[in-house]
Amino acid sequence: MRGAKGLRFQPSGGSRASSVPVGKKQRLTIEKLANDGRGIAHLDGRTWFVAGALPTEMVEARVLSARSQVVEARAERVLSASDERCLPPCAVAGRCGGCTLQHMPHEAQLTLKQQALAEQLQRVAGITPLEWAPPLRSSEFGYRRRARIAVRWDTKARRLEVGFRAAASQDIVPLDSCGVLVEPLQPIAQALPVALGALQMPQAIGHVELFQGTSSAVLVRLTRSLPLADTDKLRAFCLSHAAQLWWQTDGEPQPDQQGATLGYRLEPWDLTLAYRPGDFVQVNAAVNEAMIAQALEWLAPAPDESVLDLFCGLGNFALPIARQVRDVIGVEGVAAMTARATENARANGLENVHFFQADLSKPLTEAPWRDRVFPSVMLDPPRDGALAVVQQMTKLGAKRVLYVSCNPATLARDAGELARQGYQPVRAGILDMFPQTAHVEAMVLFVAGQEAGLAKA
Repeated sequence: MRGAKGLRFQPSGGSRASSVPVGKKQRLTIEKLANDGRGIAHLDGRTWFVAGALPTEMVEARVLSARSQVVEARAERVLSASDERCLPPCAVAGRCGGCTLQHMPHEAQLTLKQQALAEQLQRVAGITPLEWAPPLRSSEFGYRRRARIAVRWDTKARRLEVGFRAAASQDIVPLDSCGVLVEPLQPIAQALPVALGALQMPQAIGHVELFQGTSSAVLVRLTRSLPLADTDKLRAFCLSHAAQLWWQTDGEPQPDQQGATLGYRLEPWDLTLAYRPGDFVQVNAAVNEAMIAQALEWLAPAPDESVLDLFCGLGNFALPIARQVRDVIGVEGVAAMTARATENARANGLENVHFFQADLSKPLTEAPWRDRVFPSVMLDPPRDGALAVVQQMTKLGAKRVLYVSCNPATLARDAGELARQGYQPVRAGILDMFPQTAHVEAMVLFVAGQEAGLAKA
């Protein structure tokens, strides 16, 4: 009431709890793990999510952020360690935002990921697969064939920062070595900070990306033109590491040497897929090959079948499938990727696979292949899932639907829609594409109700 002296009001529900300041240190006892691998603790009515902590541990955690009754923190000291805790081999584990689970045994990481997938499917879609497949896995380290390196010029200190983004921060953790990179990229990553620091105008570098396939490659993202002397230094650096040099300004990346090509092999199918830096490729070659083999085994298309591959990218699934069936239709939303997939089919001598560009977030009423019947459909959508597509699945005549996902939450949402159309999840499993992280990739086979028993048999 305006004008009434000494009158105070408080929000309904009682007095507001005091906020938890960022940077505060707090001792906590960890009760269990969240699906993303952070420890969970409860204190003074708040739920704490603590990175780098394991169940049963007592830790000293530093607050990163706080909102309402949720506090996000990072374990800075382990006062009482779990028997499961292992010593991270990386010196910046816990600070770097890349690997968040190096303190956890790999087998425990796999268990965490499968539990996260199972919980999402049950909670969101109310479904449980009839059968769980063993995780598809690779080496715990030395698996990553693509990585982005952050580069920032500190104007005040007049110093170049080169490394990986810190956890829950825009800070850059200095790059010394990285054990998850494939071996050919490790010496390039180690030498990169010195090479960039020697440039006359390092301020022109936005970021750097590393790739390994049929060749090593270094992509330099420029925010302005480089002096000729700096260009020559970067050419010499790449030459010394037997790596291609690529540039990117506003458009698509371009090779420094005209005609340079980059690709990766799928040896079991005698295929080479060309790509450009910026195209989507799976970062873990070993898991990628195992994933393709499992997709072919689970879908089990007949030799005279037509298969529909949605979100097909460069043809990572479509081209191996085409080796075994009558024909494949691949559909991709990015026009440049569709063109490269078409060229990949031609270069590998495959005439029974055809690629189309379409917006897969919209109904497929105008698609030229829309009236065909596809007993086998597979899809590998981005993180936001494929709801618009799965809503049309029965209209495609699909008897078997193979869903490859990089986000259990949207997979579970779309699984619920498939279940409403009469599809049953007969097999599911995780794909450990990113060891040492909580990132979950998964594969689920859905079969039309009347055929589910046959698929399981």
